[in-house]
Amino acid sequence: MVRKLFGRPWWQPTIVFGLVIGFWYLAALYYDKVKELSFVVPYPQQVAHTAFADPVFRSQLVHELWETTKVTFIGLAIAVLIGMTWAVLMSQAKWIEQSLYPYAVILQTIPILAIVPLIGTIAGYELTSRVVVTVMIALFPLVSNTLFGLQSADRAQHELFKLQGAGRLTTLVKLRLPAALPAMFVGLRTAAGLAVIGAIVGDQFFQRGTPGLGVLIQVSNARLNGPGTFAAIITASLLGVVVFLLFGLLGRLLVGRWSDFT
Repeated sequence: MVRKLFGRPWWQPTIVFGLVIGFWYLAALYYDKVKELSFVVPYPQQVAHTAFADPVFRSQLVHELWETTKVTFIGLAIAVLIGMTWAVLMSQAKWIEQSLYPYAVILQTIPILAIVPLIGTIAGYELTSRVVVTVMIALFPLVSNTLFGLQSADRAQHELFKLQGAGRLTTLVKLRLPAALPAMFVGLRTAAGLAVIGAIVGDQFFQRGTPGLGVLIQVSNARLNGPGTFAAIITASLLGVVVFLLFGLLGRLLVGRWSDFT
């Protein structure tokens, strides 16, 4: 059943997971016994105990996971709306693509950390700024993959639509968008993971308002709470994995029967 849902066998990742835990334990042993800096790399069982058995930290973790999830999905929703609209506009004419696509590339190459103070000055230092950073980081894969999908429709089918007198809107809705769905979901999966990164980055720099996992990581690290730091980092990573798998499953359900989408 798991393989049918996610299209992947389970045992290979399980073996790799076991190897990762083994290397992690060896690294923790080295920093504990040789370096005498056990807080740098805590043992896996210490991280698990902090995340699940410490009621104070567990409450913080759950609360701040919710805040990060909220920023992630708000930013991702806005990025989807902007990115797909942007791509549809560029697909309508070559001159529009040539005019707008360079700005999508520029947006991708802007060093986010360098403009964080500017974003904070303009949008404040709370939820809005976190969402702006998330959108900026997640936007480009949606634009590029959607545009690629819209331009990948079969040329013969384009000619057939022209012979039938179909207009731009009809061609877009009945030909280009269905053909673009596999590429769009690839972009969505990529953007979903990047949105979590954006939420964490924004959270670490805009620390006013309700904190998220980014603040928890910084606070735990400042207090030399290695297990807490690792627990928050792993939780953020698992959030990214869950969002990635969610869109992967949605893509397989919508287009998996007639496409090689994986």
